[in-house]
Amino acid sequence: MRTLVKILKWTLIVLVLVIGGFVAFVFSKQSKTYDAEYPDITAVQDSAVLARGEYLVYGPAHCSGCHSPIEKQAALASGEHIPLQGGFLFPLPIGNLYTPNITPDPETGIGKLTDQQIARSLRYGVGFDGRPLFDVMPFHNLSDEDLQAVISYLRQMPPVKNVVPKKELNFLGKVVYALLIEPIGPEAGVDIPKKITPDSSAKYGEYLANYVANCRGCHTNRDLKTGAYIGEYYSGGFAMPSTMQPGKAVVSCNLTPDPETGRIFDWDEQKFIERIRKGRIIPLSEMPWDQFQQMSDTDLKAIYAYLKTLKPVKKETGTAVIDLPS
Repeated sequence: MRTLVKILKWTLIVLVLVIGGFVAFVFSKQSKTYDAEYPDITAVQDSAVLARGEYLVYGPAHCSGCHSPIEKQAALASGEHIPLQGGFLFPLPIGNLYTPNITPDPETGIGKLTDQQIARSLRYGVGFDGRPLFDVMPFHNLSDEDLQAVISYLRQMPPVKNVVPKKELNFLGKVVYALLIEPIGPEAGVDIPKKITPDSSAKYGEYLANYVANCRGCHTNRDLKTGAYIGEYYSGGFAMPSTMQPGKAVVSCNLTPDPETGRIFDWDEQKFIERIRKGRIIPLSEMPWDQFQQMSDTDLKAIYAYLKTLKPVKKETGTAVIDLPS
């Protein structure tokens, strides 16, 4: 009996030490840092560059949809180009993520950051302090010219002093951050172009859909804890927790040209453009309709052309809005 008690005692001690050690390790990794190169990108005042940046920020790159607080979404929907003061909440299983203030305010925004620090965060997912960023922005393969345009436009935006809450990770989130979140750089095997000329080709559509508008990021099933892709590209089924109604999730549709389950299989180019122009029909839809409505016909034609080249994937995605498990 005494032997059994001793075994149980030492087993408990070992478990406590292991658990305590793991918890200490997890918390120590919340400040982990990484090195990444600084892209040779410098903001300019050229009017054509600024116009391109403004188009990307409020259009296909939909920066405005995420970096504006929920109470200002109506202004965006009306076409107003408001300063991007941040504060939009993403409620995830790992905790709450808030979008930062990206106006040039020196205290609460990006005013103190260099152009190269901003460029590094967008291309390599490494923050100004070296910490890895959650992979929620698809801009790793943005062309040098477009990256410069975005940063140049943000630099001339009116500064807004707005203190945004820091990310609020629960313990699961801290474990994920410690063990799984690392910098995500440019896609392997894909060359980053110095510049890219907009046209209606499928090639340009691939650039827009994968690296600017992030169509792939939402229309592919992903692990909500890490952001990793766990489904076939563009086959849908990604249940995104609603930012508008707690307890609900919106499921992305299948955009591949599968004749049975592909949402746009029998759409022609004009119908695709008309659907984007109609905007949000499903009230809880997380798609940035307000921004995509501002895209040019040329860009929409390019995305449509690219989607038609995808491998058909037979996958039913079910109801658009679902209840999250309680």
